[in-house]
This record gives sequence, C-alpha cells and structure tokens, in this order.
Amino acid sequence: MNVPKKRNPRLAAGRARAMGMPTRGTTNPNRLRRVDRWIAATPQVARAVRTAVEPVVIDLGYGATPTTTVELAQRLSGLHPRLRVVGLEIDPERVAAGKVVADPPRLEFRRGGFELAGLAAGVRGFPGPALIRALNVLRQYTEPEAWKAWDELCSRLAPTGLLVEGTCDEIGRRCCWVTLTREGPRTLTLACLPSAIDKPSDLAERLPKTLIHRNVPGERIHALLGELDSCWATAAPLATFGPRARWAHAVRLLAERWPVLDRHPRWRLGELTVPWSSVAP
Repeated sequence: MNVPKKRNPRLAAGRARAMGMPTRGTTNPNRLRRVDRWIAATPQVARAVRTAVEPVVIDLGYGATPTTTVELAQRLSGLHPRLRVVGLEIDPERVAAGKVVADPPRLEFRRGGFELAGLAAGVRGFPGPALIRALNVLRQYTEPEAWKAWDELCSRLAPTGLLVEGTCDEIGRRCCWVTLTREGPRTLTLACLPSAIDKPSDLAERLPKTLIHRNVPGERIHALLGELDSCWATAAPLATFGPRARWAHAVRLLAERWPVLDRHPRWRLGELTVPWSSVAP
C-alpha cells in the first residue's frame, strides 16, 4: 500500500500560516532591557536599523503581554524617524492584548511566527526586516530545531538585516544572545547584573539552545566560561569597589587571551561579546 507523503504547508504571501510553537508567555517589565540597551548602543547593530530602506523591527514571540514590545519601540525610537516595531505572536489572545496598546505604524501587532506574517524578504516586494529580536523563543525546541529556526529567520531578513536570538531569566539579570546575519551567527554576548551571580559560568543556564548542551569539556563555550571564572577569581580583590568593577577587570584579563570585541564601557554594564567563531560547536 502506497502511503502519500506528508506535504509541507504552503505559505501564501501575506497570508502565511503562523509557523512555530507558542511560548510559555512569561514576561515582565524591563525583562529585556539589557538586550535592548545593547542593540541601541552597539554601532554595528544599530546601523542595520539606521540605514534600512524599510526600518522594520520584529519582536518575535513577545509573550502573554506586549510590555517588552512596547519597551523595544521606546528604546529604539532614536535610531530612525520612520521606525516600525511589529510584535508577532501565534496565540490570537496575545495578539488581541497587543492591539489594545498598538500605535500604528510606529507600533503594531500581528499573528505570526517564523514566517514573519508577510514581512519576510521577497514577500510582495518587501525587502525584509532590518532586525528581528527573538528572546526566550527557542528554549522549548531541540538543538537541531533551533539551528533550523536560525536558518529560516536569517533567510527572511533584509540583505543587511540582523537576528538577535537568545534567552534570559525572568527578571532579566542573566542574559545570553547570538547576533546573526543572512550568512549565519556572528557574535555571542553574555550579559548580567554582576551582583546577581556567584561566578560568570552561572550564565550557562541561559545560553542559546544551540550552545546550552555544549557546555561540556572539549567544547569552546565550556573553555570560555571556565577561563572567565578563573579571571573572576583573580579579580576578587576588585570586589572592594563593587561587582561591576570586578566583572570589568575579569573581562579585561580574559581579553588578554580571548578575542573580546567590546571595551570597558560595556564591561562596566556587565557585558561581554566575543566572535561566534571562538565558541562555535
């Protein structure tokens, strides 16, 4: 007996079936402030919005309330006078909650997922989004599924667009994210409130799905976190001046042996960015 092959769903331009699984929906005010602040202040990232033909930023999977999407629109408002922030969710009830606070065209909400609800590159001549922020979206996926989601989302970006994908804790004190272009991942950023950690490797639980199971001996991400812990221990005398000073000094020590991309002003904020190539599986 011949069993017909299961056909992939056909996605019609502008009317695509929402792709993906609903998130838990957990959200809190200011939960994503660290990543938003980093996007607005990092020249290579902010430039993707500033120079965009269509300055559209997508907040993918914003959760049970639209709070973090509203905050994203506020924090990035200075990047472009025609900035449009679009929150996408699969759950219709979440979309309805977003529309209550919508302020189109500056801020709007649509039902959609990885297909980007008609805002993907090439749909009806649209060049694609300048930036996609996808935080706490892929944690429920397997590692192969997460890699596939990266490929799908990156293929739908504008030619110079960026994807920022990662995870954080419930109140945004521990965060990790990867920045990707159409060609793939480019950087990994670790960010925290230094006073909220015992050691930098506490951030391992918030690594993106493509790395979280790679934190084992022999993997580069394990080596990075281990060396950062050693630098943190060496920087213990700086704790007298506060956890931020200790974190900044620990990263300064790490930068002597690893290709750290940012500098002291970002370190003081509890951040650290390295090339993806230095931690790639």
